[in-house]
Amino acid sequence: MKISCAKDKLQHAVQIVQKAVSSKATLPILSGIFLSAENNKLQLQATDYEIGISCTLDAQIDIPGKIVVSGRYFQELVKRLPGEIVEIAASDEDHTIKITAGSSQFNLLSLPAIEFPVLKPLFDKPNITNSFMIKDNILKDLIKKTTFACSAEESRPIFTGALLELTEEDVRMVATNTHRLAFKKSTTENMNGGNLKIIIPSKILNELSRLLTSELPINVSICWEKSKVAFSFEDVYLESRLIEGQYPDYNRVIPPKFDTKATLNTALFMDAVERVSLMAKDGEYNVIKFQFTNTEVIITSNNPDIGKAYETIPSQMDGTEIIIAFNAKYVTDILKNIGSTELYFSLNTPLSPASVTPTNDESYTYIITPVRTS
Repeated sequence: MKISCAKDKLQHAVQIVQKAVSSKATLPILSGIFLSAENNKLQLQATDYEIGISCTLDAQIDIPGKIVVSGRYFQELVKRLPGEIVEIAASDEDHTIKITAGSSQFNLLSLPAIEFPVLKPLFDKPNITNSFMIKDNILKDLIKKTTFACSAEESRPIFTGALLELTEEDVRMVATNTHRLAFKKSTTENMNGGNLKIIIPSKILNELSRLLTSELPINVSICWEKSKVAFSFEDVYLESRLIEGQYPDYNRVIPPKFDTKATLNTALFMDAVERVSLMAKDGEYNVIKFQFTNTEVIITSNNPDIGKAYETIPSQMDGTEIIIAFNAKYVTDILKNIGSTELYFSLNTPLSPASVTPTNDESYTYIITPVRTS
């Protein structure tokens, strides 16, 4: 193989696929980046079997070929190369590649390309019907407003992922760790309609969100089969395993109505909650209390080993006064992601689930379970 390409494009591609390079590879080949050069295109791939990413860039191909290089060293090297053009030449005889840029020249050992589990894009499969298209800004919003509510405990895998659901009218994403639930829906064009329900690992969705960096909205194609989902946009292809299992009926978790509804300023509320939670952080559940009155919310915490905290912020409330306690982290998480200057905090009883919703977006709901206190 012998190729040359723009250094900035190569560096960009390496940064993208590096996310899928296995850091604890039981198979040495999974610690590498696969390079395939043909038809004036250079494709880079990496996979750890949980996630696979490929990225394609334009290149001058003098001799086509395929090689695998160390993901760790190749990334560090490309990042530091001088000049604007990189030349890569591979030798089958001594299993090395020569990388030249400006006055720099490096030789890296290569791995046998035949051992690499090359990605076979789902979109290339014949008769694939499970697919739809969505704008990247809509997809990023779905991810941002839900995945923070996923569980981090691997003992219950189904809750470490988010449910992606497609209905006749909209696309939905739901995440829960059983103590809280985030639900967001959006309408989008280019949907086939129908019933899609797949559970995607949250870390894959967050990685996907970081890769969606276009300044102008672009189309993301989503395709799936029984155990796998794939996303394709611009020159990037990403695929992931799906989490198997039956996702709980989230509609049963969302209360149909609330007796008390307070309107709050998001920034004031978040600042107060973060300050009060400083006194609660030593406790296992990071519990703080909220007293909702007609004109204000009183926020308190009491830690015998540290001290007490007391804050008030103004509110407008309809309904009966209520005192309720929550895990402070579960409250601040939604305030950081709600994307609205004002919010509704809706409640029923001190021991029943409450709801936090933006005042300007009926398609977003966050349900939070209170903590029982003495």
